[in-house]
Amino acid sequence: MRLHVADHPLVAHKLSVLRDVSTPSPTFRQLVDELVTLLAYEATRHVRTEEVPVQTPVALTTGIKLADPSPIVVPILRAGLGMLDGMTRLLPTAEVGFLGLRRDEETLEAITYANRLPDDLSGRQCFLLDPMLATGGTLVASIDYVLQRGARDVTVVCLLAAPEGLKLVEEFVGDRADVSVVVAAVDERLNEKAYIVPGLGDAGDRLYGIV
Repeated sequence: MRLHVADHPLVAHKLSVLRDVSTPSPTFRQLVDELVTLLAYEATRHVRTEEVPVQTPVALTTGIKLADPSPIVVPILRAGLGMLDGMTRLLPTAEVGFLGLRRDEETLEAITYANRLPDDLSGRQCFLLDPMLATGGTLVASIDYVLQRGARDVTVVCLLAAPEGLKLVEEFVGDRADVSVVVAAVDERLNEKAYIVPGLGDAGDRLYGIV
């Protein structure tokens, strides 16, 4: 597993506003969108491409385009939906799948309740979107889900990660696949309720309200 922490002043600034408990939901959603666009730039650094001929007004040259099959972007419901626009802004030709998992608040285990993914992901670059990598249980379940369908090139985009979650993902992945994790920051730890500290609270609730 490769970890990339986006070290950029704009990332740090937007993340600081997201952490602020007084930031309202509309501003929170807008900042998540902007921050994910910045993270997407780093996450797609190794997206597969192929050469194509391009006729400019002056001469014929060689350009590049995204290679087939196209990447697939998979937001993990529901909080991952808030990251989708920021990611597809840079990858407009990507297909979009959906994966619904929730964390059992007692056992902290991830439970799958919905999916909309191709049965065969062989040869596809998969981008998983989830704001918080806390215990790592949800992300491990999501990675396992796409690996079972043949994916071997997976990039995870998160706003924040905890060391405990990163360790679990690394142990799970091992040498099974090429997995990268791109985050805006790695925080200190998890608290007794498995929330990231200092974190930014429940990303889903802050994006969409408590329902």
